[in-house]
Amino acid sequence: MEKLKIAGGYPLKGTVRVSGAKNSAVALIPATILADSPVTIEGLPDISDVEILKGLLEEIGGQVKLSDNEMTVNPSGMISMPLPNGKVKKLRASYYLMGAMLGRFKKAVIGLPGGCHLGPRPIDQHIKGFEALGASVTNEQGAIYLRAEELRGARIYLDVVSVGATINIMLAAVRAKGRTVIENAAKEPEIIDVATLLTNMGARIKGAGTDVIRIDGVDSLHGCRHTIIPDRIEAGTYIILGAAMGDGVLVDNVIPQHLESLIAKLSEMGVYVEAGDDQIFVRSASRLKAVDIKTLVYPGFPTDLQQPFTSLLTRAEGSSMVTDTIYGARFKHIDELRRMNANIKVEGRSAIVSGPIQLQGAKVKASDLRAGAALVIAGLMAEGITEVTGLEHIDRGYSNLVEKLNGLGATVWREAMTEEEVEQLKNT
Repeated sequence: MEKLKIAGGYPLKGTVRVSGAKNSAVALIPATILADSPVTIEGLPDISDVEILKGLLEEIGGQVKLSDNEMTVNPSGMISMPLPNGKVKKLRASYYLMGAMLGRFKKAVIGLPGGCHLGPRPIDQHIKGFEALGASVTNEQGAIYLRAEELRGARIYLDVVSVGATINIMLAAVRAKGRTVIENAAKEPEIIDVATLLTNMGARIKGAGTDVIRIDGVDSLHGCRHTIIPDRIEAGTYIILGAAMGDGVLVDNVIPQHLESLIAKLSEMGVYVEAGDDQIFVRSASRLKAVDIKTLVYPGFPTDLQQPFTSLLTRAEGSSMVTDTIYGARFKHIDELRRMNANIKVEGRSAIVSGPIQLQGAKVKASDLRAGAALVIAGLMAEGITEVTGLEHIDRGYSNLVEKLNGLGATVWREAMTEEEVEQLKNT
């Protein structure tokens, strides 16, 4: 096991290139199961989730080549082999295997998904969609069993806006008989990305990116080549870094329209932000104003940027309120920030951040992916050395983090943990 060490206080300057979108990749890769010939996805991020999904496709008989951020999947030899445990439990997005395998094989056995622990994130809307399409769904000994004689199109209203359920139902519906209509669908850019891949494979989908998606089922899908969209959350993380410590940071390979809510809040704080066609330039200000943020479904402020943004708010003058309406348990980073001298208190689904405060280097632990990003940003802002453990979370979503940070002028490095440190970590 390794830990990340950060020498804080260095101004950041230069260009950082954003990788492909993690939240697209984890759905695009399972979607290849639905084809009958090879599918190539270009621009994948170099993260552990991609490697885990590669292994899962190979377990069910797929031939997978991954090189230079490009994956080619030949799904022709795949079988509906049960995946009750193992790699499935290492990432939440393994649930996309349900929709893809149900769409192709009309059956699947998938272990309950793992990933970051952010409180209850039920898959009831996914199951509601599968059942509407004609599948029976049972939970047997910790695994979800899906079975269908055939899948038939249906009108499905999602009780809550869910990215995962929207994509999963799309995956199952593209090879169902007849028309499926998903109402109250999520609108995230990653949904459009998945719909674009499926359309290139021969699916008939209209309305992706709106709250009503219409899918006319087809008998088969074929291979294609697809380029993934840039990761708006990674881009947002580096933009926040630039707002915190930037002496002129250019974030390259980004779609600015995907980050309008973040750009608006940073401008409100007094940060200089300039958006180009596929780049965003950001420079910090000597004084930052306190602002309130509330996470909402897209195009609102992303819950995935709430934690990194909270670190930035420790520099702002006055009191800021952060409210997370998506994941109420997404405040596990607060105790770690307090170790670094932050003045934050949690009240229900909100955190009140008082500043400005000079953060101090400390030993902290990432409890989930975006908490890890928040602690990295805090470490770069802090005086002295910050030591971050729990890197397995960060590695799930940030490609080549150390190299990218050091390329901006940071002083960041990995170190192997001693046996004693590993044991202490297990006991915390």
